[in-house]
Amino acid sequence: MPRAHIAMVSIPAHGHVNPSLEVIRELVARGHRVTYANDASFADRIRGTGAELVPYTSTLPREGTANEAWPEDTISQLDVFLQDARAVLPQLRAAYEKDRPDLFLYDIAGYVARILAENWERPAIQLSPAFVAWDGYEQDMAPMVEALKADPRGVDYYQRFSSWLAENRVAETDSNLFVGRPRRSLVLIPRAMQPNADRVDPTRYTFLGPCFGDRSDQGTWKRPAGVEKVLLISLGSAFTQQPDFYRACLAAFGHLPGWHVVMQIGRHVDPAVLGELPANFEVHPWVPQLSVLAQANAFITHAGMGGTQEGLFCGLPMIAVPQAADQFANADRLVELGVGVRLDTAQATPEALRGALLQLTGDARVTARLAAIRKELREEGGAARAADLIEAELPPRR
Repeated sequence: MPRAHIAMVSIPAHGHVNPSLEVIRELVARGHRVTYANDASFADRIRGTGAELVPYTSTLPREGTANEAWPEDTISQLDVFLQDARAVLPQLRAAYEKDRPDLFLYDIAGYVARILAENWERPAIQLSPAFVAWDGYEQDMAPMVEALKADPRGVDYYQRFSSWLAENRVAETDSNLFVGRPRRSLVLIPRAMQPNADRVDPTRYTFLGPCFGDRSDQGTWKRPAGVEKVLLISLGSAFTQQPDFYRACLAAFGHLPGWHVVMQIGRHVDPAVLGELPANFEVHPWVPQLSVLAQANAFITHAGMGGTQEGLFCGLPMIAVPQAADQFANADRLVELGVGVRLDTAQATPEALRGALLQLTGDARVTARLAAIRKELREEGGAARAADLIEAELPPRR
């Protein structure tokens, strides 16, 4: 395969960057020149794959910046992404004008790449870290869209989005179709997590499952000697300010026979507010999650797509305590698959948590279902198959 210039465009958010990194690393290993457009705060992570950073300035809210608070209503959240895209497009147009890629890759929120690809007649492939549209999706979502359009702010949002697309000479000016119906998409989640998977167009979407690589740079965790079973508790990186939940976990699993518990509480919670820790608990602001899960027997998670995939990849029953966004749908999907229990935060009492753990880990049907899903995930192809499919879309050398 001749060496090509492949450009990846994403946003400065771990849940949007991390799923693509092993695909980028694989493309670089095959000899391609890969540039990765993102905010400079992700420079080290991106350069670690061998890709070249193309920096831009993002307007998205981010933790640790003056602008870190996300709005709570859907219309305002959508508008935050549109405003960021409008700010990023001229930056990337200038950055790539004299260095036009042979092919664009883009995250679901990096859709400015699709505009540049159309303008410059280059192929573009979406790398989706979340579930994708199915046949009938627009009809299924119509009530929600109509509710947004019933608000004058929603009408204004859709009009501004469509006008912006038209101004940039894009053929598809319906914003929902432009964002949600890419010409080609590689889906970086297991097919098992996709709603209505039997109605997803296989000519447009290919499921690759999780693309995990070597994470030794994040550190490792070692299972203590003599421990019978391990439980990991983590609400990820963005929803960790939950001291009441952590105290409920201490009450639920403290001194539980046979169980050693690893609990990640984030950097905002002072361990002192949790009181005295039971002897079978270890508490950390952060842990190398995949390293722990590879040695664990169960997982309590907020059901973000990244953590959910890791749990399935390791064949673990999960108690899902969703906090926001797609986590509620992911939690429900785990229940549908027969490998998890959903407990919303208010329901996550010590009694409910302990009961769910014992139920899941004592059910042979759950164990069998997890083994089957684990096998499916490992056969979906991951980063190597993604690179094969990307190379197949490269245009003939000019």
